[in-house]
Amino acid sequence: MRILVVGAGATGGYFGARLHEAGRDVTFLVRPRRAELLRDRGLRIVGLGRETVVTPNLVTAPELAGHYDIVLMSVKATTLPQAVEDTAAAVGPRTAVVPFLNGLAHLDTLTKAYGSDVVLGGVVRVITTIGAEGEIMQLAPLADMTVGEPAGGVSDRVRRIEEVLSEAGFDFAVSPDIMTAMWHKWVFISTLGALNTLVRGTVGEAVDAGAAQLGAQLAVEAAQVAEAAGHPMPRPALENVMAFVSRPGSADTASLYRDLIAGQPTEAEQILGDLTARARAFGVSTPLLDVATASLRVHENRLAHSA
Repeated sequence: MRILVVGAGATGGYFGARLHEAGRDVTFLVRPRRAELLRDRGLRIVGLGRETVVTPNLVTAPELAGHYDIVLMSVKATTLPQAVEDTAAAVGPRTAVVPFLNGLAHLDTLTKAYGSDVVLGGVVRVITTIGAEGEIMQLAPLADMTVGEPAGGVSDRVRRIEEVLSEAGFDFAVSPDIMTAMWHKWVFISTLGALNTLVRGTVGEAVDAGAAQLGAQLAVEAAQVAEAAGHPMPRPALENVMAFVSRPGSADTASLYRDLIAGQPTEAEQILGDLTARARAFGVSTPLLDVATASLRVHENRLAHSA
């Protein structure tokens, strides 16, 4: 199967490189500037005592030709409309588009563009960031991918995708309830992002400042929204999130927060704005998440006014 990875950043670049290493037919759709860098230096993954350099197959949007079997959509929500436009030539009626964006709003955008028969649900977990020289820095061993049908169940096409994406250097799973998996990731990423935003620091810095319970309180708020939406989080899973965001000495931060402190546009609306809007629709109180959302909106408004 031909695989198109849209974006060669910290997430798409990581999983695409692992698939390339495993001998899959992978092409990366990238911007011209990123293409120039990758052609010059290769796609590099560093960290955890290991370095990987692959020579990727690259295309820019005008160079796309023919339909792909699998399109892994790994871009920031803020660039999704452009990514949809760029990939139009690559998506046919038998293509499976698998998005790895945060939240849920992107499913509506992709379904409108490509049709409900094309779009799958997907969740990835990996702790990576882009280094100063364009390399992908892996900060922790965690790396897994889950794919499923938004309507539920396990289809033949998902099984075919499993054959291609599994055993490629990361954990892969098929979920018969991918929407619940996506909601549960949303609980995690919104909790971590809100915590970092509220304390303007890492998990460990929050604990050192006497806010060890703040992360747990945020997790409870987010989990209540998921439960109201029909996707309750089992207590052990919720406790795992609580433990993650209250670890002394932890340097963990969400990409949302890293964009914030870098002065860049964030996924504030997709991760927190949409979640708190759904909370209001369900009648769920989320005072801490509301404050974090407002803080991020101040940042976004400043960026808009300075443009």
